[in-house]
Amino acid sequence: QVQLLESGGGSVQAGGSLRLSCAASGSMFRIYVMGWYRQAPGKQRELVAEISSGGSPNYADSVKGRFTISRDNDKNTVYLQMNSLEPADTAVYYCNRNQPYWGWGQGTQVTVSS
Repeated sequence: QVQLLESGGGSVQAGGSLRLSCAASGSMFRIYVMGWYRQAPGKQRELVAEISSGGSPNYADSVKGRFTISRDNDKNTVYLQMNSLEPADTAVYYCNRNQPYWGWGQGTQVTVSS
């Protein structure tokens, strides 16, 4: 069973930056498409960004040009660099593979104040 541990969240003002990290257990990490997802209060979880096993990224329109996803397969870790943060980015952020998902981690809270 793969375990996911997200970290790096916090509280920032609009325009600020945060870098999230997600460490995954297991030896097969490198073959999976990995994604960052977020869930705001009262809303469904949504995909923010994903990255292929070879490092090709895709982004939701709402974060294009502001967020950058990357991965280090040797460290079983995926990152999300978030710049120019907006209050609408406030959510709990999770990482996971593409479907079928592994069990979800506890996530990391990101709060952006105006």
